[in-house]
Amino acid sequence: MPEGHTLHRLAADLTEAFAGRRVRSSSPQGRFAAGRIDGRRLDVSEAWGKHLFVGVEDVPWKVHVHLGLYGSLRLMPGGRHDVVGQVRWRLTASARSGPPVTADLRGPTVCEIVTPPGMDAVLDRLGPDPLRADADPERAFARMRRSRRPVAALLLDQSVLAGVGNVYRAEVLFRHGVDPLLPGNGLDHATWQAIWDDLVALMRVGVERNRIDTVRPEHEPEAMGRPPRVDDHGGEVYVYRRDGQPCWVCGTPVSTSDLDGRRLFWCRVCQRPDRVAV
Repeated sequence: MPEGHTLHRLAADLTEAFAGRRVRSSSPQGRFAAGRIDGRRLDVSEAWGKHLFVGVEDVPWKVHVHLGLYGSLRLMPGGRHDVVGQVRWRLTASARSGPPVTADLRGPTVCEIVTPPGMDAVLDRLGPDPLRADADPERAFARMRRSRRPVAALLLDQSVLAGVGNVYRAEVLFRHGVDPLLPGNGLDHATWQAIWDDLVALMRVGVERNRIDTVRPEHEPEAMGRPPRVDDHGGEVYVYRRDGQPCWVCGTPVSTSDLDGRRLFWCRVCQRPDRVAV
């Protein structure tokens, strides 16, 4: 599932490509009321965690998109493209108001028109998003301190923290030496603040580069004389999907296990239960 930085990147790309422009809107798959947008001008698109909201000028409602596990949103230059696969929603802006561009949404979990109360209902279920300027990290910390669930599980709970996925979860816990099985009520405030600040910085880099990079300069391939990582997710990481490989810091094989149905990756030495590095 795409993590929050991907949705923020898509929101920025949609805003740049379509905001203020009149669009053609269709649903080749026939599963979305795309006609309500057809011929209208779009407004700013925004992301909250893993949710995307596309604004439409002069109406109170928005289009709510959640990509889920299999969804994708692709922007393509040009206004004439064959429909390939099951396209839930197609947007096209003609050359009359700028460069022609097309966006195809495929396989989302959610693609719907929501009224302001409906949007509020979605947002009320979400914790603070590290990529939003209006986010309050204390809300997330308060939820964690009331829970005995492992910190690693809480970081993926979108009602606690919005936008963080399996990669950022594994990497930020490693970077701060936190045992992923530490109960939420055992996390001190200083460590939480350091984790939050790191997520803000790392996810902003993710938006800029459109990939996840989490290793510090001294552990990058050039500095260590090692080959770059090759993975579908791209980017340099410490532990994610590196199970059995040596930790870049201590050399211990990276461990893996399942937690609440998601794969967990960590270093048993750098993230010992008695060790927290802030």
